[in-house]
Amino acid sequence: MNRLLLPVLLVLILLGKTASAQTASTEAVIGGPHISTFSIVAYDPDSGDYGIAVQSRFFAVGEVVPHAAADTGAIATQARANLQYGADGLRLLAQGMAADKVVEQLINADPLRDERQLAIIDQRGIAANFTGKNCLPWAGGRTGQNYAVQGNLLTGPRVVDAMATAFETAPGDFATRLVYAIAAGQAAGGDARGRQSAALLVVRKNGGYLGLTDRYINLHVEDHPTPIRELARLLKIRQAQLATGKARQQLQQASASEGAQRSALIGHAREHMQRALQLHPQDDYGWWLLASIYLLEDQPRAAAEAAQRALLENPTWRRLPASTRARLGVAAELIEALLEVESFERVWHSLAPEEPSAR
Repeated sequence: MNRLLLPVLLVLILLGKTASAQTASTEAVIGGPHISTFSIVAYDPDSGDYGIAVQSRFFAVGEVVPHAAADTGAIATQARANLQYGADGLRLLAQGMAADKVVEQLINADPLRDERQLAIIDQRGIAANFTGKNCLPWAGGRTGQNYAVQGNLLTGPRVVDAMATAFETAPGDFATRLVYAIAAGQAAGGDARGRQSAALLVVRKNGGYLGLTDRYINLHVEDHPTPIRELARLLKIRQAQLATGKARQQLQQASASEGAQRSALIGHAREHMQRALQLHPQDDYGWWLLASIYLLEDQPRAAAEAAQRALLENPTWRRLPASTRARLGVAAELIEALLEVESFERVWHSLAPEEPSAR
């Protein structure tokens, strides 16, 4: 071979490899594996929340399918999922575009649209979905008032039918109804391959941690033999956490109130905490808070029982320094008041750390 041609050939080979890498990268972004699954996107007109629940025989489905923004809408992208649908679709929804028009714009610009499945609910609570003709069967969906249900590689159309009926008729709050919907889909056959992961996303303006995000409820089950059941368990814990937050708000308001108004606010706080502990009875922090509320209501025996339950759930509270307990919300004054009740005093002293042996 002519030595002068060798550098040219090497450059051409390298250019070809670069082009192939770019093509592969693009394919990874807009092509990707099939995220065969079933999901619901919905809007709650009472709270203004948007939400998505999903289950799949795919690891960490919550990292791919759900996209939502407060005061904007919700999107589920699945089958051969296109993650660009999330950001692009929410941008169009924020501009006020209707769900069906957003679906149309997204799929028309996508060369792989026949392998996609997409669902969108807009600012007006109107839903639209799309199932590409090359999605793995059975594939399809339904829309109803304030929701859309869809799935691919399902055991049959009864899966989405069951989801729709469950969402329309199930009791409970919005997040609970979303989980009921996918549970009904699973009971009707679900993903033909089985199950592995599930996720629930509900967005509310400033509804996240310390009001800094809109992720009001954001739960993922990445790999579990019964992912929807596990998702429902996690939802109860999150709902308990939210109820505890409401109790703390009521107590803050009570501290600036007097008389009957103060008593009413403390009573509301107690009701929120009782509800929280029904949902998540293992919450030792919650039992301490309930104990302090009972003391405010001059119910020392009830307070002692709640505090004893806190110690039962987590005996290590007894070994913490008083200063650490105080920073965690269990003040020395609370312990002193509880120690006046004999039953709590006995439990408290029974858990005292052992004295170091003399040497």
